[in-house]
Amino acid sequence: MTSEMVTVRILDREYQVMCAPEERKGLMEAALYLDSQMREVRESGKLSSVEKIAVMCALNFSDELLKLRQQSLEHGEQVDQRILDLAGRLEPADSGVVKS
Repeated sequence: MTSEMVTVRILDREYQVMCAPEERKGLMEAALYLDSQMREVRESGKLSSVEKIAVMCALNFSDELLKLRQQSLEHGEQVDQRILDLAGRLEPADSGVVKS
């Protein structure tokens, strides 16, 4: 697997990151999103250190990720329960079928 050096700009600083060519677009989108979130935190006026802004964004992203994971688990459980309910409805219909 080949990698290439990609330069991303976050809060007016350049960072070079190695990534596979097929991951370049996703990396660029992630960098743009991170940059916009860090700028939003900086513009709130509460934090000025790049390190503190980055940590605040990391905490926000972690919270969002954990909430999405929980929602995904709950949705999966709902789907599983719906399948069990539908399967339960099919079983009585199958019991009246005469097999030859």
